[in-house]
Amino acid sequence: MTLLRFKPDATEDELRCAIVEAGRIAYERHLLTSNDGNLSVRLDDERILITPSGLCKGRLAPDDLLIMDMQGTIVRPAADPRLKSTTETPMHLEVYRHRPKVRAVIHAHPPYAIALTVAGRPLRLDVLPEVMLGLGEVPTTAYATPSSEEDAFAIRDLIDNHEAILLRQHGSLTVGIHLDEAVIHLERLELAAMVLVLAEAMGQINTLSPEAMTKLRAMRANFVSLSR
Repeated sequence: MTLLRFKPDATEDELRCAIVEAGRIAYERHLLTSNDGNLSVRLDDERILITPSGLCKGRLAPDDLLIMDMQGTIVRPAADPRLKSTTETPMHLEVYRHRPKVRAVIHAHPPYAIALTVAGRPLRLDVLPEVMLGLGEVPTTAYATPSSEEDAFAIRDLIDNHEAILLRQHGSLTVGIHLDEAVIHLERLELAAMVLVLAEAMGQINTLSPEAMTKLRAMRANFVSLSR
């Protein structure tokens, strides 16, 4: 089994390695650049394991991660005590409070998805069947100041019913029952955004018919995340 598709009884060491691997994948696929973004997993009902602020997520070590409680207090620091918790911690905690079955959260900066929000365009459901089946509606938040409590407020009324959210002019948020699911949602989100941007550049978007969308909506129930 891949590190990212961890089991409910995964050890802390396994979860640390899973975050490192997920960060590497997202970085190499240009879904995260520089030291942007952050990843976390739920250790148990009271604690999460989360990436630190200021480090490239593609070059993490397992002992770079911090353990925090659900109030945002550091329970166990990183091996390097100079490392601080990510400033997006409130947004991660907001997800875990609202979604008890979610065990993984990724905040990324996928460029095409961000471009849609900059242009004021939605991620349309009526273009690629995979978006309707695999993601469902992907809403865009109001603008929120990055690295502040505003991001947590921005997703509060959306996270209960969505596996992926676009953060206006900032990035994306994807969740899952494990990191593999959260990465898959992130990859699908960015591919769909890239196709939309390229199609608009070519001058025309051919949409799916209402009949096709009706069929896809009926099929969607079989694709809903186990994190619900």
